[in-house]
Amino acid sequence: MIDEMSTVLEPTPMTDFVETPYIKDISSRALTYIKAGFPVHFRGVSGTGKTTMAMHIASKIQKPVVIIHGDEEFTTSNLVGGESGYRMKKVVDRFVSRVLKVEENVNKQWVDNRLTIACRYGFTLLYDEFTRSRPEANNVLLSVLQEKMLDMPVSRGGDEPYLQVHPEFTALFTSNPEEYAGVHRSQDALRDRMITMDLDNFDYDTELAITQSKSHLPKERAAMIVNIVRGLRDSGKCEFAPTIRGCIMIAKTLKVLKLSPLNAPKKFLTICQDILASETSRVGSKTNQNRVKDIIASVVKEQLH
Repeated sequence: MIDEMSTVLEPTPMTDFVETPYIKDISSRALTYIKAGFPVHFRGVSGTGKTTMAMHIASKIQKPVVIIHGDEEFTTSNLVGGESGYRMKKVVDRFVSRVLKVEENVNKQWVDNRLTIACRYGFTLLYDEFTRSRPEANNVLLSVLQEKMLDMPVSRGGDEPYLQVHPEFTALFTSNPEEYAGVHRSQDALRDRMITMDLDNFDYDTELAITQSKSHLPKERAAMIVNIVRGLRDSGKCEFAPTIRGCIMIAKTLKVLKLSPLNAPKKFLTICQDILASETSRVGSKTNQNRVKDIIASVVKEQLH
């Protein structure tokens, strides 16, 4: 294969991926939109499974995947490509035995970047956290998603000023809500070209199934952890609501320690407070962390009795 393929992943189903009715519903809707020819955009707060869901959908499409992670420093060339070094060509002519003729040419070398590769070969593009890139860098996507053409820079050379997008090209996007730090407001024109599916925290059955799958804890122990996290979330007293990540962190820690909450309640409480207070508060926000720890202590006590 060509060197460009080093940036391509072969999607495979995740062995511990949990498909509850909640997940199957999201997957079915997303795949229907894709089949209809529309890009899908998963939007939600951190910890709601946007990237995991996008990778799951990519595995269902069964095409090679090109991943781009949004970045404040990105320019259009980071998506399309740019000049990278030089290529030298040397021709030695010995047609006349006593005459040596040498010609050397040095040309700038163009390297396609990931968007171009996905468009050219009909791969699935997964643009993770695309709103962390500046809007002007993402403008190139407008013609890709609407007219199915990728405008190519003049410096690339060649006869065609654009690349016709492969008919099997598919695009998946993820983003945090616009009020998140480090996130840019996406252009309305770009949002209009995709179908946005807002992801919230999972339902109870899905959170329980994921926690158990990731940690291999007994169901009743995983349920206790999920109830604690959901109790803290329902209190409405956190700067950031705890997510499934908190459940997984606590569950995996218990698994490593081979700890039973009922046999070591103080240690269990400390683990819950360490993990959930840090997940739900800004760095250095001691006042809020102490308030959250008090709520956790109350919720844990309720679960242990």
